[in-house]
Amino acid sequence: MKEVLVLYYSHGGAVGEMATFIARGIESTPGVKARIRTVPKVTSTVQALEDSIPSEGPPYAVHKDLEECIGLAMGSPTRFGNMAAPLKYFIDSTISLWLSGNLIGKPACVFTSSGSHHGGNESTLLSMQLPLLHLGMVILGVPYSVPELSSTKTGGTPYGPSHVAGESNKAPISEDEKKICLAMGKRLAETALKLSV
Repeated sequence: MKEVLVLYYSHGGAVGEMATFIARGIESTPGVKARIRTVPKVTSTVQALEDSIPSEGPPYAVHKDLEECIGLAMGSPTRFGNMAAPLKYFIDSTISLWLSGNLIGKPACVFTSSGSHHGGNESTLLSMQLPLLHLGMVILGVPYSVPELSSTKTGGTPYGPSHVAGESNKAPISEDEKKICLAMGKRLAETALKLSV
């Protein structure tokens, strides 16, 4: 069974919930399993705050997860139009993978959640793609053949799945957002299988 990594940081829970829908989309593809991982919070002095094993939720990601999996879905809440510091801190630590070229040719996609419709979802998605391009990964988006991309009144972009959580971070993932996440996971898994032969 081949695995696709779903790597995310979630502060309010929405990105974590999106990760589960993307994982379901991945696992709707025969022969592929989702490996869900997160990253710990960081302090202002850029030191891990958490123990090496979280008390609940998925395990923390290590470089080996990226190397062993045939694809990557990476998610973060929007922070001023960019990914959150904990995920950026982990991605910034992947220099050895860049030097080795171990991620070249693997497909990747990105997803995000913000507090408002114009809260930086698209710039976050685009900026999250930049380090993946440097790592040599093949970037996938959401094609307009996914009908919910045209009908959504909440989140969803061609650059990747998105969610609008509202200022209090309480808005549920909409049906359109769920379907976009599922479609993205399925597309990622199918592409990863084709590229891994």
